[in-house]
Amino acid sequence: MILFRKRKENEAFYSFFKNILGFTPRHTDIYQIAFIHKSKSMETLQGRKVNNERLEYLGDAVLSTIVAEYLYKRYPYQGEGFLTEMRSKIVSRANLNKLAQKIGLSQLIQYNKESQGIFKSIDGDAFEALVGAIYLEKGFKFTRHVIIDRVIKIHMDVDTLSHQDWNFKSKLIDWGQKEHRKVTFEVERVLYQGKKNASRKEYEIRAMIDGEPHELAVEYSIKAAEQLAAEKTYKKLVEEGTIKVKAEN
Repeated sequence: MILFRKRKENEAFYSFFKNILGFTPRHTDIYQIAFIHKSKSMETLQGRKVNNERLEYLGDAVLSTIVAEYLYKRYPYQGEGFLTEMRSKIVSRANLNKLAQKIGLSQLIQYNKESQGIFKSIDGDAFEALVGAIYLEKGFKFTRHVIIDRVIKIHMDVDTLSHQDWNFKSKLIDWGQKEHRKVTFEVERVLYQGKKNASRKEYEIRAMIDGEPHELAVEYSIKAAEQLAAEKTYKKLVEEGTIKVKAEN
């Protein structure tokens, strides 16, 4: 499958690789697939739909390994808890969405623009798919070099990220324990992307305090959705004055 037969037909595609990632791909088809969202799936002569979901699955695992190794070497005296939390921050969908937009990857994604508003993770998903594509063509060592030296070190402030609040679920639960309030999280709906039991699922989670509903969040895992719902709830309670936050000196 050839999406762009001549280089001049998609100069932005090649410029992105050369200027941002520092290399020119040889097997361009796999990279172009990385930029095809499922809403714009292409169909082969055999009737198989082609989009970036399989590459996203692979890239997710490769990226997690690269980031884990990078953090292990960058912070030699930090414990497992810190490293795990930092990895979660870096590979979170919110952070990858921002990163994809910053490096210009978002402009290359092909998707159904009429449904743009419902695709909350399209940028981060494409970034993971890109990692998967680089890994398949170039191998782990080359992929690690690109992600660390051309992306993380240039386009991500890891030290600033390390000081940002992250585990709002723990913070909300700790507040609840101190104030004798019961904090729970409930799955309101499971959303299927495509046919049921044949595609990725999204979880709609509601934060509850003493049985009363608070903020809602949707993510690909229950854990991620709980974190997002907790963050939204915690910040809302701070804004309302229910949770008092000490001012920093």
